[in-house]
Amino acid sequence: MFTGIVEELGEVVAVEPQADAARLSVRGKVVTGDARHGDSIAVNGVCLTVVDVQGDAFTADVMKETLDRSSLGALRPGSPVNLERAVRADQRLGGHIVQGHVDGTGQVLSREPAEHWEVVRISLPADLNRYVVEKGSITVDGVSLTVAAVDADSFAVSLIPTTLGLTTLGGKQPGEPVNLEVDVIAKYVEKLTLGTRP
Repeated sequence: MFTGIVEELGEVVAVEPQADAARLSVRGKVVTGDARHGDSIAVNGVCLTVVDVQGDAFTADVMKETLDRSSLGALRPGSPVNLERAVRADQRLGGHIVQGHVDGTGQVLSREPAEHWEVVRISLPADLNRYVVEKGSITVDGVSLTVAAVDADSFAVSLIPTTLGLTTLGGKQPGEPVNLEVDVIAKYVEKLTLGTRP
């Protein structure tokens, strides 16, 4: 489990395509400080399992399902990525409950700078709209954010200077994809009350 509080901005070192998967190598001094084989690290909000650690870089295998459902397939050497280690049970839950199981992708539609923050509007797939509510939580590229506004096919978030400066969201331009994970509690509530699958 994660909290959506990005620990550092990492960098993709290598991408090795395979028949139905890819092997991803990522540099991140903080997240590799105590990383071991089998640990979980979220890369742009996608939970990946560490298979190797060499210095300040780790390697993870990304299966086809993940490549199809997320934006990780678009990463190239040099791409910046948001990194977060799995939370320990004795840590504060600074953001919200994030599984690292991406529900789909959106696209940055617009950016509106203000004096101390920036409003970013992101497209919202129709099948995810029912889980997104104003003032609720959503994860965008692994960043826990509060929904400022939502309509039929998009939502807006307000980004503070820290988020703009320390995550990939500060540089995402209109047209670029982002990974989305809706609040898992909403999916469980839906299943329990309506008998539908999450």
